[in-house]
Amino acid sequence: MSTLVGTTAAELARLLAAREVSSVEVTRAHLDRIAEVDGEIHAHLRTAAAEALAAAERVDAARSRGEGLPLLAGVPISVKDNVVTRGLETTAGSRILEGWIPPYDATVVTRLRAAGMPILGKTNLDEFAMGSSTEHSAFGPTRNPWDTGRIPGGSGGGSAAAVASLQAPLAIGSDTGGSIRQPGAVTGTVGVKPTYGGVSRYGLIALASSLDQIGPVARTVEDAALLHEVLAGHDPLDSTSLDAPVPSFSAAVRDADVAGMRIGVVRELGGEGYQEGVRASFETALGLLADAGAEIVEVSCPSFDYALAAYYLILPAEASSNLARFDGMRFGLRIEPSDGPVTAERVMAATRGAGFGDEVKRRIILGTHALSAGYFDAYYGSAQKVRTLIQRDFAAAFERADVLVSPTAPTTAFRFGEKLDDPLAMYLNDIATIPANLAGTPGMSLPSGVSEDGLPVGFQVLAPAHEDERMYRVSGVLERLLEERWGGRLLDVHGVNGGAR
Repeated sequence: MSTLVGTTAAELARLLAAREVSSVEVTRAHLDRIAEVDGEIHAHLRTAAAEALAAAERVDAARSRGEGLPLLAGVPISVKDNVVTRGLETTAGSRILEGWIPPYDATVVTRLRAAGMPILGKTNLDEFAMGSSTEHSAFGPTRNPWDTGRIPGGSGGGSAAAVASLQAPLAIGSDTGGSIRQPGAVTGTVGVKPTYGGVSRYGLIALASSLDQIGPVARTVEDAALLHEVLAGHDPLDSTSLDAPVPSFSAAVRDADVAGMRIGVVRELGGEGYQEGVRASFETALGLLADAGAEIVEVSCPSFDYALAAYYLILPAEASSNLARFDGMRFGLRIEPSDGPVTAERVMAATRGAGFGDEVKRRIILGTHALSAGYFDAYYGSAQKVRTLIQRDFAAAFERADVLVSPTAPTTAFRFGEKLDDPLAMYLNDIATIPANLAGTPGMSLPSGVSEDGLPVGFQVLAPAHEDERMYRVSGVLERLLEERWGGRLLDVHGVNGGAR
């Protein structure tokens, strides 16, 4: 295995800028790594080797001519398969889009290409990002590199597993209720959900438009910050995009100091239902922050107890509307009825019946019911009122604390099939991550250690909207303190390399 695949994105950028390695060498090393381990992990649905190497050659040629290049130019990346890529099949993990070749790029992909970052391929996900385990992909599950009998989280398990198993130094994910942060927690990677609107959603295949947010997946907080800087910025193609300058998130990591900061522990995001090893790892991390000069305070957000219920009314309602476009009439799969007249209604029914998986159908039915006459106010309307209460709880908590913290997920990675037949048990995996999506605040998960079962645990840092820098500052300090304690990065110390430990 090439040492290049275990190197951070920041270090690769330094090596490339110094011309100690070429982008072609770095890209080929990661493509070789994918060929070596992804048959077992299944993090990628498809690779784009020729396109990635061609992009790497262009970067190398520009560098040899002495052209000024962006910082991450030449560093390869993988992209979640619900982010559209011109000329490269994009399925959102669903049979209904199998074979669809987008004619345009998502804004974030346009920015990756402009930054000179070769795209290695598209990563696996729960169908239309609906799930917490990547077991709902129509193309088979992704496996956790720490234990291939366990889930890598979801919906973005493919992106997290690709980074954890050294198939890519960086990846793109999307987070609707924790789909970047929860996979980060169970794979020992760093996952970031930016402030809503901080990264353009144009070209993201929508699940729930008021909740979805694209963000970075990385092995270090600094790498996540560098990628975040590439992705962020105003986009006139996205009506919810924030028109504001992009701060230097990487500078916030490098200059990190928590002395005098107030760290708020959310009472409602812990306790009963949280695995003992998860709680122990969280308490250890809190102790390190306190030793570094932070003040630890407890805050209460009572409405968080209703976040899960509100989320699973708002999300299905928006999903039932967004997924109505997949009807077999314009693009993607088309199934005609085997008997009887071929009408638009019957083609739609046959196509959606064959093209959507069980979880997608479940949520469409629930969302359609929640929006129906006679139930709208009782269900969807009430959920939106709870959402407002959650936003108010966040505002009150941030008056007492600079950031809020919690375990990212209540348990470590569970075994395949363990919760597949119990949707409610599956949904509970997102109990700590959902509030940030309902409020639009930024959140990050970083590794905080391993539990008694030898599996990674995530530590979540939440900051006020538009204060992503503050989240990076605290996470940068904690990462440094934890690595000093462990003697290196968690993935390196525990030798995770595609299932062979």
